[in-house]
Amino acid sequence: MKRDEFLSTVDEKLEPILADVLRRSAGETEFHQAVVEVLQSIGRVIAKHPEYADNALIERICEPERQIIFRVPWVDDAGNVQISRGFRVQFNSALGPYKGGIRFHPTVNLGIVKFLGFEQIFKNALTGLPIGGGKGGSDFNPRGRSDAEVMRFCQSFMTELHRHIGEYTDVPAGDIGVGGREIGYLFGQYKRLTNRYEAGVLTGKALSYGGSQARKEATGYGAAYFVDRMLRTRKMDFEGKRVSVSGSGNVATYAMEKIIEFGGLIVSCSDSSGYIVDENGIDLDLVKEIKQKRRGRISEYVKLKGAGAHFVEKGSIWDVPCDVAMPSATQNELTGKDAQTLVKNGLIAVGEGANMPSTPEAVRVFQEAGILFAPGKAANAGGVATSALEMQQNASRASWTFERTEERLAEIMAHIHDTCAETADEYGSPGDYVLGANIAGFVRVAEAMDALGVI
Repeated sequence: MKRDEFLSTVDEKLEPILADVLRRSAGETEFHQAVVEVLQSIGRVIAKHPEYADNALIERICEPERQIIFRVPWVDDAGNVQISRGFRVQFNSALGPYKGGIRFHPTVNLGIVKFLGFEQIFKNALTGLPIGGGKGGSDFNPRGRSDAEVMRFCQSFMTELHRHIGEYTDVPAGDIGVGGREIGYLFGQYKRLTNRYEAGVLTGKALSYGGSQARKEATGYGAAYFVDRMLRTRKMDFEGKRVSVSGSGNVATYAMEKIIEFGGLIVSCSDSSGYIVDENGIDLDLVKEIKQKRRGRISEYVKLKGAGAHFVEKGSIWDVPCDVAMPSATQNELTGKDAQTLVKNGLIAVGEGANMPSTPEAVRVFQEAGILFAPGKAANAGGVATSALEMQQNASRASWTFERTEERLAEIMAHIHDTCAETADEYGSPGDYVLGANIAGFVRVAEAMDALGVI
């Protein structure tokens, strides 16, 4: 979308703010997309509460408090020196210490990290917990690298990052390319450099050194809980529904696990090589074996499962007819064309397990068709919510059971759903979870920023 088209989509009072964001962050298209989505929603808030437009409050929300870019030198197994680039964007700390994941992927750049950090502000606000918004990462690609190479990279990355984080300052977690292995190496280097066992500085840790039960399951479980509650507003549930889930990482895997528990039939999932279809229902144990233990490709599923399943190397997983779509891989993976195909094939609901996986055109298609749509900043907030619960356990030197943690996760997701729904009702758009999430998150952050003064 071009500059003038972006500007035409927001309230005229917000046009100068958006124009300034576009000018100051030239070329950062994903960040622009995230800002536009929020500004499109809050025009109604400004009309009702004009004080939120004072003291450049909105301008301050759109500008990170701190952007850190650094060189990450590391040595590969052949003895060659490699150079990667590291990022940490500390976006907003009005509600608490910065909180957000670290992503290791070749596509990572400043615009991607800013988009993720901006989304994180409102996602974290929706949880009701005292955490601000931030995000980080590197263009390092862990795929195909040995454990020793990953360790050396993580140690070099943390050698710089440790200056900027802390349990009361900034608490990173995992994201794409950063799982339990990477978090362990990062925490070990932080401990080595600081000479402190500061368990609350990172979340997503293993249970053996301060992690939380249900953390790896939390984002996927949370998305399933949110969509289940959303379906129930139309007197439906997952029972007997055909569900397609893009991705096969932690978010997708545990969304599938909870949906199966709720009675849904998972008919397809994917990775970057293509997607599988199993009309009898995906064998999730086999997917876990391939992806979590072997670190293999999803295509192996067909060879191991045999009859009844097939693999598609090219094309879109969204060509598979389903009742519920759960895009859980990466940003902008589900296009307007995909959305039209899904609607034509009888789609009922969409739950975003990833961050902004649906393009603006896709969201528009869903909303115009009356499809239930759960935006990522609400539906996938279970991960960061459980990270905050991990911080709580670390602070009190306690360890909760899986059941207690999941119970709190379910309560938080119910709260987020109901807050979004009630806010949409209040501002004249019943059932619009995008508007409800954006406004509810914005208002909580704006109130805190207003109370803290111009800082």
